[in-house]
Amino acid sequence: MASVKIQFRGSSVAGREGTIFFRVIVGRKTRRINTDYHLFPGEWNNEKATVVSQSGTQREEYLRMVKGAIHAERSRINKIIHNLDMGGAVFTAGDVVAEYNSYVNRYSLFQYMEVLIAKMKGNGKLGTARTYHAALRSFRKFRDGKDMLIDSITTETMEAYEAWLTRRGVTPNTISFYIRILRAVYNRVVEQDVIEDRRPFRHVYTGIDKTVKRALPLRSIRKIKTMNLSEDPRLDYARDMFMLSFYLRGMSFIDMAFLRKDDLKEGYVTYRRHKTGRRLTIAWTQEMQSILDKYPENNTDYLLPIIRNIGINELFAYRNAAYYINRSLRRIGTKSKTSDRLTMYVARHSWASVAKSKGVPLSVISEGMGHDSESTTRIYLASLETSVVDRANSLIISSL
Repeated sequence: MASVKIQFRGSSVAGREGTIFFRVIVGRKTRRINTDYHLFPGEWNNEKATVVSQSGTQREEYLRMVKGAIHAERSRINKIIHNLDMGGAVFTAGDVVAEYNSYVNRYSLFQYMEVLIAKMKGNGKLGTARTYHAALRSFRKFRDGKDMLIDSITTETMEAYEAWLTRRGVTPNTISFYIRILRAVYNRVVEQDVIEDRRPFRHVYTGIDKTVKRALPLRSIRKIKTMNLSEDPRLDYARDMFMLSFYLRGMSFIDMAFLRKDDLKEGYVTYRRHKTGRRLTIAWTQEMQSILDKYPENNTDYLLPIIRNIGINELFAYRNAAYYINRSLRRIGTKSKTSDRLTMYVARHSWASVAKSKGVPLSVISEGMGHDSESTTRIYLASLETSVVDRANSLIISSL
């Protein structure tokens, strides 16, 4: 016969909090499972083995959280006992504790996400890994670095996280982005039949708000292209990188930065998107070569003048370049009166927008940009021949 008891041990120091622990009893043997829940003696009812609620106090929310967490922990231990009992083999209190510790190691949120991120990187899904890492980093700050079990995520947890992000000035779309990733992790564990789906995300926002339009019309792109920026090399360089992104079918800046010289062969650039790992091929045009010819040949293995030094932290160099280019682009946008929020990402949006205005089919735009999801472009057809997309790109470039 196995059972679980919740017990409170007061502190030996007067006025200090005591601790909650579980006593696992199998036969006449007992083992203990400690917790991180701390209460003052007046906050615990020993007879009923429960937390004493204290409405209207500063500790009210914490006590409610502890009460729910204790209930969840007890249910978890009882489930382990049930599974061991159904197995038919003789087990001890030590076996129960060992199973509990194994479960905690596998299904604590931080640990589980870190393992998941490592697998994504190993499978070449670097972009997805970065987004999961961003969500993990945010939630870890919210929790002050304190991990929690995935099955302990509640509606209260997510509502508190959403409120915390809002207070910090995070935009609704970014909040939704983080929460959707956490929901995907939670659902993954549910699908593995490890936990029951208690729908903890039902009261938080997981939609996508309409954002400020980033795409520029063709006349604005043409105006940026023809600006005389010769007196300010920094602005001229930023404009060149912006135009090169546009010419390259809205190639993202990270993909531009890590293009290698051997990616350009026989008039074509072939590369894999960092975000999705998808392979793309783009015809190398005279407009692209003209920009490249303005700058000394890169001393590194990279094609473009972005990461230009050997033996440095390349990721840091890319981020540093992105910061200074985007800062210069904002000045160009203000100076040209085209956009007060001109960034490298605007080039990507603009290519798609101009392509659409030229009557290029949405399926061709999707292929040209390397989109990998129907939710991104609303339509995704079978792969098109590179020549079809390149003809669309030539049509756009010739319009400038």
